[in-house]
Amino acid sequence: MNIKELLSRYTAGQRDFRNLNLIAANLRNVNLSGANFSGANLTKANLTRTNLSHANLTDATMVGAQLTETNFIGANLTNVNLSEANLSNAYLRGAIMPNLVSPSFISNSLESSLTND
Repeated sequence: MNIKELLSRYTAGQRDFRNLNLIAANLRNVNLSGANFSGANLTKANLTRTNLSHANLTDATMVGAQLTETNFIGANLTNVNLSEANLSNAYLRGAIMPNLVSPSFISNSLESSLTND
């Protein structure tokens, strides 16, 4: 499925996008709130300022993804591979985070977004 088809289906009300291959996809500034991307491969994807609030990203691969200012509020990030991902200024309030995310992994700006109400 290409990006144009994904966005068209999302607009039509589809939310199930499990196991998609979206390597290096440019989904910058897109609203994908509530979508199910469990098992999807988003390696090197550009998701800058994308709305993924309440999305299911369980078991997704986001290695090297650009996630600057991405909205993950209430999203499920269980078992997501975020190696080398840029989470600068990402919104993570209420998100279910991957196991073993160390404090050194999270930048100071990200830490403050988690602790400030």
